[in-house]
Amino acid sequence: MENEKSVLILGGSGQAGSDTAALLRRWHPTLPLTIAGRDLDRARRVADDLGHATAVSIDLTRRDLGLPAEAAHSAVIATLWDNRLNGLHYAQDHGVPYLSVSSGLLDIGPEVIAGAQRASAAPILVASHFLAGLAVLAILDAAREFDRIDAIGVGAILDETDTGGPAGIADLERWSTVTSAGLVRRDGVFVWLAESDARAPVSAVDGTVFPGNSIPIPDVPSVALATGAANVRFDFAVGETPSRRRGEPASIEIRIDLTGADLTGNPLSTSRYLVHPAGQRPLTALGIALGAERLLGLRGTEPAPGVHTPESLVDPAYATARMAEAGVVIVAA
Repeated sequence: MENEKSVLILGGSGQAGSDTAALLRRWHPTLPLTIAGRDLDRARRVADDLGHATAVSIDLTRRDLGLPAEAAHSAVIATLWDNRLNGLHYAQDHGVPYLSVSSGLLDIGPEVIAGAQRASAAPILVASHFLAGLAVLAILDAAREFDRIDAIGVGAILDETDTGGPAGIADLERWSTVTSAGLVRRDGVFVWLAESDARAPVSAVDGTVFPGNSIPIPDVPSVALATGAANVRFDFAVGETPSRRRGEPASIEIRIDLTGADLTGNPLSTSRYLVHPAGQRPLTALGIALGAERLLGLRGTEPAPGVHTPESLVDPAYATARMAEAGVVIVAA
């Protein structure tokens, strides 16, 4: 295995990284993986459990990540915040695909510019969307029954005990300190909302209403530009989900409302919930794994160098099938 190129998973011993590695192992049993983390012993435990995997310690302050010059990797998957973009630079320097999930809409600027400056160096998947793009892909799959979409409304409810590991919590804290404004598309224009205008109620499947907020998330421009919808809003709420209130595990609920016209030109509106009884963790890993699989050419051809988003690479119908396989339940609203 030493001579095979492996997928380098930065933060591979964390929640998102280890779950992503487990999914990739299940789908592709012989795919070489390298679990990279600050705690080498922990990374080794994850690698040993996976099989056909190695562990390394990395230094994100170095452009070479502290890895030996002879190291060979097929892709770099950053499941933590690549705050100095050294994971991205490493991928570009070696001409291999790169995926990131922790930048958020407010931090992707440097990432996109780095990709544009060396556009021919490597494919870069900017997947800092909710659940690494799964919500966008679910919306686009639901949109197939429409000829025209006028408005898209999304309301996501995350349990307060399900905000992820230390890295995920740090991401949420970082984003909240940058702005309290929300981003929507209104009459075809992307508009920043003041904090008071960003507030909105989010309803759960059982009718419980949570105080939510429009958030600056890449999902808004992704679905707006992919569908042509002139009005798009994504609201997010955190609290005690109905499932945990019933004494069950914390779940995640995503309501999707679409309004437009059907293939015959008649008005059409649909509303549905996507629910996973185990919360966001398995879905975030699924979103990352779908992107990684596509970048590696394990499903479809390898993408060309340049900047990509989840909806530009992953087939929504395939993603929806994988979601159902992972335990997502669709409930009519």
